[in-house]
Amino acid sequence: MAIVSGRFWQKMDDGRVLCELCPRFCQLREGKRGACFVRQALEGEIKLVSYGRSSGFCVDPIEKKPLNHFYPGTPVLSFGTAGCNLSCKFCQNWSISKSRQLDTLASEASPEAIAATAQRYDCRSVAFTYNDPVIFYEYARDVAQACHERRINTVAVTAGYISDQARAAFFEDIDAVNVDLKAFSYRFYRRLCAGELAPVLDTLKYLYHESNCWLEITTLLIPGENDSDQELHAMCQWLVAQLGADVPLHFSAFHPDFKMDTTPATPAATLLRARDIAKAEGLQHVYVGNVHHPSACSTYCHHCGELLIERDWYQLGKWHVNRGCCEHCGTPLAGHFDRSPGSWGRKRLPLKI
Repeated sequence: MAIVSGRFWQKMDDGRVLCELCPRFCQLREGKRGACFVRQALEGEIKLVSYGRSSGFCVDPIEKKPLNHFYPGTPVLSFGTAGCNLSCKFCQNWSISKSRQLDTLASEASPEAIAATAQRYDCRSVAFTYNDPVIFYEYARDVAQACHERRINTVAVTAGYISDQARAAFFEDIDAVNVDLKAFSYRFYRRLCAGELAPVLDTLKYLYHESNCWLEITTLLIPGENDSDQELHAMCQWLVAQLGADVPLHFSAFHPDFKMDTTPATPAATLLRARDIAKAEGLQHVYVGNVHHPSACSTYCHHCGELLIERDWYQLGKWHVNRGCCEHCGTPLAGHFDRSPGSWGRKRLPLKI
């Protein structure tokens, strides 16, 4: 496992090093690690101590990220590392994101090896996922550049918790992103994530208005925490006003886990209610996840209402998209689409590199 010099830090007058990668702005003395656990003050600078190591690799359907408007049906090579810069009590990947044992990173792979493997398996994209790629910025950047040399797209699945200083540099090598908007409540972020909402909203605005990334958003609905009608209306109003009606929004079902293992799972009815609210507020493409509901997972033309992309879990069915437009009325469909859908289906293929 390599240790590499990081970016976005500065020395402080008292000898500590200030990490400026994320809004935590950890102030570290020599040898200490930040809240993310993988960035450490060494030799008077911030270094990434998990470079080149992963918790595992898997070829997934792109819809699993979830991205429904980014080359549907195509395979994506997914991987993550360890650690996270948020402390979500409801984390669904806590064994990876909250790991404090770098020895769990059993897979070692160079950026070029990852890109070559993605090409070998005909993956249209490589995804940084399972834990937040913001914290392994230098590794993600190098992988992204190796992928782009082979004309392979890069995808970031992130909470969007990144500083103003680092935001543009991180996303300049990313082609598509799904941001986990955990709630539309400052109290929720502070109490359940040990973070702040404002930087995430800033990231969303940056991505939509100032970057070339394709953007989709996911909100995990937790019963009694972020699923009230009032909060959902406010969130969707903000999304339409500050971003646009064409940003796909995914409502995903929570299941009991980590430090919230006694909280009940999200009923499908809650997801469908949230979907109805989002559509009533003007969002054009709203989906549900972690439940089986083909009609609420499929894509429809926002103008004529006709079915464009049929989905059953991650398996695509009917396809009525012609050159990125509705085959029925010709209205453009926001996103990135081939002339025909990919055929990866719902397969999951674990790999070793």
